[in-house]
Amino acid sequence: MSPKIEAFQKYAVEYDQWFEVNPYAFQSELLAIKNLLPHTKNVVEIGIGSGMFAVPLGIREGIDPSDVMLKKAKDRGLKVQKGIAEKLPYPNSSLSGIIMITTICFVDDIYLTFEEAFRVLKPNGFILLGFVDKNSPIGQEYLQFKEENVFYKDACFYSTEEVYEIVHQSGFMVTETNQTVFGKIHGIKEIQPAIKGFGKGSFVVIKAKKINKKD
Repeated sequence: MSPKIEAFQKYAVEYDQWFEVNPYAFQSELLAIKNLLPHTKNVVEIGIGSGMFAVPLGIREGIDPSDVMLKKAKDRGLKVQKGIAEKLPYPNSSLSGIIMITTICFVDDIYLTFEEAFRVLKPNGFILLGFVDKNSPIGQEYLQFKEENVFYKDACFYSTEEVYEIVHQSGFMVTETNQTVFGKIHGIKEIQPAIKGFGKGSFVVIKAKKINKKD
């Protein structure tokens, strides 16, 4: 079992507790995602985890490699199946949209992940990516204490510019980007706004659409 999966198998309860302990940061992230999510019909979440994002976003289906997380998601009423981002269990050009929230940090091959996303999306289908920018204040903090965190010690963090480049190389065009979570996580005492662009907020959401075949 990959160490990236093992952490979520062992610490599923602790994973969900983060959202309970940091409700305003969580709600801020949800708001930033909702602002760029055009619809949820025929949209799946890759790395659905326990369903913490899918349920409030109205996403009803997804995949994850962790059996423990899948059980929790299923208990929340979601349609889930075991799978990995690098080998999606969907036919070619079958999905209208994909969301991946904090998933790109935990995949084994980010290029194959986007290649698969391109394959299963319909023409002009969208992909929505939510992640912590490694150059942001919280991203830098996560990197500094990476080895002490059971989830992040095996994660690979990216800057927004790096994600832009990978997305472009994979045949997608970025259409919108917004950001939220300003300041320290534990200091957030109200829902924060989502503003356009990146470089200030630690949580970034990128929306891109499938435009052409990978060069």
